[in-house]
Amino acid sequence: MPKPTKVTNSIRSLRFLNGEMTQADLADRVDVTRQTIIAIEKGRYSPSLEMAFRIARVFRVPLDEVFHYPDEAEE
Repeated sequence: MPKPTKVTNSIRSLRFLNGEMTQADLADRVDVTRQTIIAIEKGRYSPSLEMAFRIARVFRVPLDEVFHYPDEAEE
């Protein structure tokens, strides 16, 4: 089983703040499968940098409002 990533995200809350967008809607807009969005939301998969930017652009927010990586002090 793959090790969970340290990268966390706010995708779920951003989806609900944007008209209760479904995982399928987001997947269509960034050209991935719904399963990929599920895995990213659950922290089982870290998206590529390109995909991360595409997701942030869908929500019209900076990348660091979508994805978070802990500082060394937080680990």
